[in-house]
Amino acid sequence: MALFSKLFQKIRGGSTSSSDWAEIEESLISSDLGAKNAAEIIEIARKSKGDELDAAITSALNSWLCNSNRGLAVTKDRPTTIMIVGVNGTGKTTSTAKLVSYLKAQNNSVLLAAADTFRAAAVEQLATWGSRLGVEVVTGPNNGDPASVSFDAATKAKSENIDYLIIDTAGRLHTKSGLMDELGKVRRVVEKVLPVDEVLLVVDATTGQNGIIQAKTFMESVEITGLILTKMDGSAKGGIALAIERECGIPIKFIGTGEAATDLEAFDPERYLNGLFS
Repeated sequence: MALFSKLFQKIRGGSTSSSDWAEIEESLISSDLGAKNAAEIIEIARKSKGDELDAAITSALNSWLCNSNRGLAVTKDRPTTIMIVGVNGTGKTTSTAKLVSYLKAQNNSVLLAAADTFRAAAVEQLATWGSRLGVEVVTGPNNGDPASVSFDAATKAKSENIDYLIIDTAGRLHTKSGLMDELGKVRRVVEKVLPVDEVLLVVDATTGQNGIIQAKTFMESVEITGLILTKMDGSAKGGIALAIERECGIPIKFIGTGEAATDLEAFDPERYLNGLFS
């Protein structure tokens, strides 16, 4: 991404005109850093000497990132339960499959619940992924009760001592109140059998500031424990990770970098920040 390397070449080179500063600020905003954050970076850059620039900005960016644990929850005496939530079209079901691949690579057993029962295509997609990855998928009838599917999956995961249960939920944000009520019901029903250890929100990195709005909408009704940021494959603008963590205070736990099942990485803040400069 190297968001800052080219932008600050002019600053390091010597005198910087008002038009240069305006151009840099505009570039930062267009990179999904957000207007407020971009203005703050410009202010820091104006006050910093050339040889202190990188350190001053890196320090500021570090302070924006969330300090919460980025590791995925793990339990030893029962299945670890993860709900995947997010707006349809963000890559939610594909991210679910990628997480399965990630966990299986660490020798964990995984069970999937296809709780997006209102979209037959989502259930079929998850079933296809399950077949490819060698993981059983618990399904229900089309337009059936997502909570019922999730309950059946939780019961099965517990009885078979599965390491991880992953529940792929619906994401119809245009019916916000209904969706949030539904997600709450799924959680309450699952917790009659097993605690829900993680609620991971999938956000499309290419949607920029709209992704932050989505995150805040879900946060109003669902206790989000972490983010999966998809499409961080070079097409995404680098500032969104900083902006969303600063605005929402939720840690990015994984980033999706491609379409393959293995294209999921644990988010490394240090590596991310280094990538913004080089």
